[in-house]
Amino acid sequence: MAKKRKELTGWEALGLVLGLLLLSSAGIYGYIRWMEYKTNFAMYSAFGIPMPLDYTIHGIDVSHHQDVINWNSVEAMQVENVKLGFAFIKATEGLGNVDDQFDRNWQKARDAGMIRGAYHFFLATKSGKVQANNFISTVELQKGDLPPVLDIEQTYGVRPSDLRRRIKEWLCCIEDHYKIKPIIYTNVDFYDHYLGIEFDEYPLWVAHYLQPHKPRIERSWIFWQHNETGKVSGIGNHVDFDVFNGDSTAFRDLLVP
Repeated sequence: MAKKRKELTGWEALGLVLGLLLLSSAGIYGYIRWMEYKTNFAMYSAFGIPMPLDYTIHGIDVSHHQDVINWNSVEAMQVENVKLGFAFIKATEGLGNVDDQFDRNWQKARDAGMIRGAYHFFLATKSGKVQANNFISTVELQKGDLPPVLDIEQTYGVRPSDLRRRIKEWLCCIEDHYKIKPIIYTNVDFYDHYLGIEFDEYPLWVAHYLQPHKPRIERSWIFWQHNETGKVSGIGNHVDFDVFNGDSTAFRDLLVP
């Protein structure tokens, strides 16, 4: 004998309708975001990633993870109207570590005509001042270089107040030594949760992937790391890609005088 089909109550029917509407809305929103992303990015097969169309100054950031780099090939690469104009290079980490490829990258990038910048990977459990001294003893900035960068991505369980105090130590020591305001690199969530308005005076280089126009952060920013899986001539491994938020005049004004 066939079972009698259970009829839905009014509340059950309403819930089903609302559920379908929510699913439909989510699908429409996702489609709109994807079309918006496609509209504002163009796929460049040579780079292996879509590139944002609203920016004219593009660059990369590298470390020993990219192994030995042929900087002449990096500098020479151009796809349509996109050419890499700068490179951030990992210099130091923590109290005494120096990136295995830093010395070579630092010299070869300049020899190839690339505008270069150096960054320090910050360990929140260690003294900000000692970490700054590690960077200072390793990196000699020259006219035309980008300002020093503090890469801060993890708390390692450190209390936020101690984290901020150590970050300020690093930033102040670096600015006192080089006489230029350093840049903070981090991702959107980390900045919002752990840094915030106390660091709004510092230029920001922010990581936020797969966004259609710009990183979703309220404060101003100067660099945006928009992808981490790019390809570049002269580099065998994936590379982080960045853009500068401004024109060539603003970019030149940022460099070490």
